[in-house]
Amino acid sequence: MKKDANEYLIVALDVPDIEEAEKVVTELGDTVVYYKVGLQLFIRFGNRAIEFLKSRNKKVFLDLKLHDIPYIVAGAMEGIVDMDVDMVTIHALGGFEMMEAAQKMVWERKTNKPIVLGVTILTSLDEAFLNDFLGVDKKIGTQIMELAILAQSAGLGGVVASPEEVSYIKEHCGKDFVVVTPGIRPKGVRRDDQKRVNTPKKAISSGADFIVIGRPIIKAEDRRKVALAIQKDIRDGLRKIT
Repeated sequence: MKKDANEYLIVALDVPDIEEAEKVVTELGDTVVYYKVGLQLFIRFGNRAIEFLKSRNKKVFLDLKLHDIPYIVAGAMEGIVDMDVDMVTIHALGGFEMMEAAQKMVWERKTNKPIVLGVTILTSLDEAFLNDFLGVDKKIGTQIMELAILAQSAGLGGVVASPEEVSYIKEHCGKDFVVVTPGIRPKGVRRDDQKRVNTPKKAISSGADFIVIGRPIIKAEDRRKVALAIQKDIRDGLRKIT
């Protein structure tokens, strides 16, 4: 059970090299427990980034958004489990069979069982994109809910969804179904390429289990100060729940 605001915050290490990642982690110190390793860092440095974080007793959210045929994703998941990460993402749009194959690979292991999360709809996309380019004739919230329910039926431990959908997912999938929310921007911080965003306080008060924040912290002059301010916002959100 999470006991403090720093256990809700995941800092995205979306940086170009391992030296910068190490600098960020060192600067933030014990302020941050969880870090996201995404495609940018993993493709260039692979397991080295994960090994570094584990050596600092940090938790790792491996955000690779796997999306392929079930056999390939299951094979990739077998390798990921060996890395001892704490959470990993696959695309819910890959379908029931793909998600189930990935989850079964985790279930078969006796140790090192990460939470498998289904990515619903990227926060950089909006309803117009779904309707006009993908031909999905549904409200974006409806599509996300259907993907969350599909992920849960495939056995996944949770999903990645924007702050706008958290409360609905919790209502339909239960409070123990983990929801990780990207698209988080503190007040006064620009959206960048994110379309569906909200504040840390709003995401947490809606029931988010984790919030992912990258650039607002990574690009800050005083990263530790910004992380602490975000954690204060998280505490305010937790007080709204209780």
